[in-house]
Amino acid sequence: MSTTATRVIVTGEKASRRSLVRKSRPEHRERPGARGRERRETLAGYGFLVPWLIGFFGLTLIPMAYSLYLSFTSYNIFSPPRWIGLDNYVRMFTSDPNFMQSAQITLIYVLVGTPITLAAALGVAMLLNYRDRGAGFFRSAFYAPSLIGGSVSVAIVWRAMFGNDGPVDNSLSFLGIDLGGWIGNPDLVLPAMILLAVWQFGATMVIFLAGLKQIPKELYEAVEMDGANAWHRFRAVTIPMLSPVIFFNLLLGLIGAFQVFASAYIISNGSGGPAGMTNFITLYLYKRGFSDGQMGYAAAIAWVLLVVVAIIAFILFRTQRSWVHYSGDNR
Repeated sequence: MSTTATRVIVTGEKASRRSLVRKSRPEHRERPGARGRERRETLAGYGFLVPWLIGFFGLTLIPMAYSLYLSFTSYNIFSPPRWIGLDNYVRMFTSDPNFMQSAQITLIYVLVGTPITLAAALGVAMLLNYRDRGAGFFRSAFYAPSLIGGSVSVAIVWRAMFGNDGPVDNSLSFLGIDLGGWIGNPDLVLPAMILLAVWQFGATMVIFLAGLKQIPKELYEAVEMDGANAWHRFRAVTIPMLSPVIFFNLLLGLIGAFQVFASAYIISNGSGGPAGMTNFITLYLYKRGFSDGQMGYAAAIAWVLLVVVAIIAFILFRTQRSWVHYSGDNR
């Protein structure tokens, strides 16, 4: 057979193999209507997002931006805003002693009330974690105050309990401790407010209890074999393993404490008394805005509060790597 014929045969075989390979490969043709179905699903997803977007822009972002603008103006609702620059902020920190007192009282409330609330919630959660009989009842009983703690009715009851000739006053007088009504005493009204906050530790307690249930018992058994007592078990196992939950509750507790309003308004009848000891920052900006008609100044106070809370949250997130231990973290 000649060389030319051999080349023709080889070339024909290669061509036939290529055609077979092409036929064996699946054809990735787009089905009719697939692109249209994908487009409809995308539009449906955006459609479900529309209510949230309307709420976010209409009820959150735009009002926040407008309140930021108002904080640089003099505005009393009945007349157009008048631009005054940083005057509201300068006045706040230089010539308004009521604001400084309000900030100081709020800070004391946050720094004292939040740790006590966390400690009480963790203590009760640990007791419930080691108790099986009646745990459901006690869990519900301790959780119930957090559902109604912020209501107006509870604040009214709290004011009656700690007022003159109230149950607390009468009980202490029976024991020979004559303190009088806590609500009318400038030295005792703030502790009464802190007790009200601590009484609402139910939600925090439930979160702590859920975290305690996730700690492996083998860790406690291991440290017990090394001779660790209850305090060493708590310090070496419970706290590190529960640190993410502590961080979560601490962050929410601090933010919530800065926003206390309803109980202070009801207990003080909206005055912030006695002697301004319940005039928390939220109540003070409310009075400035709605009682005195100084909406621009109230907006400036609100933005200062927002910045302070944001700074505290930022510090907590930045420092969590040194004391918060997550599962699987090799730090």
